[in-house]
Amino acid sequence: MTETRILVLIPARMAATRLPGKPLLEIAGLPMIIHVLRRAEAAQIGRVAVATDTPEIAAAVKSHGGEAVMTRADHPSGSDRIYEALQTLDPEGRTEIVVNLQGDFPTIRPENIRGVLPPLDDPAVDIATLAAEIHTEEESTNPNVVKAVGSPIGPQRLRALYFTRATAPYGDGPRYHHIGLYAYRRAALARFVSLPPSPLESQEKLEQLRALEAGMRIDVTIVDTVPRGVDTPADLETARRILASRSGIRPALP
Repeated sequence: MTETRILVLIPARMAATRLPGKPLLEIAGLPMIIHVLRRAEAAQIGRVAVATDTPEIAAAVKSHGGEAVMTRADHPSGSDRIYEALQTLDPEGRTEIVVNLQGDFPTIRPENIRGVLPPLDDPAVDIATLAAEIHTEEESTNPNVVKAVGSPIGPQRLRALYFTRATAPYGDGPRYHHIGLYAYRRAALARFVSLPPSPLESQEKLEQLRALEAGMRIDVTIVDTVPRGVDTPADLETARRILASRSGIRPALP
């Protein structure tokens, strides 16, 4: 799979309710969206671009040497936003794999971004994603931690059967924390965004259930760590500490 066939898209918007202006908040001297961009570039799997409806985000990305594409403001999800960006950036249809990397994963490891691709070596797989084993009861019972439930089909690989906010599966054995990074075959992404929201998607508030309910196959790579998403001021301070320690920058005082 050559790099020219893979497009990494990072959807970013300013309207986060819990942390307004999130993509441009400063972490270790850079806007958060630039940290995500740098990690995607370091993964070296293909072309990287930020898909946004906000001129300020596009300007920040371009000022740091990145590529940005403007999209409509009324998209219901990041998946819809990246599909529009794909059409804009690659109208000829050369891209075969589209990676959807959330713009609030500033601490994600480049090797984890690369790790989402191997399941797509199997032509039967439509969508690939990541998960990490849960090791605490708090994670197991937290409805904000999405669990990936699947059948093992090889070392560090599951075929997804369900995703849920509940504590699942029941009983002894591993549980897995789903990580919201996806790699789509181009045709699978086109089909996915054409489908209406599904009943279980609406009930669980989990978009990926739409694909499973439509009979699409999602395989999961098991990785060692969960990247910290930034959704709250406390998350932001945690990310600042982590990235400041990596860069040797002293965290700014509040």
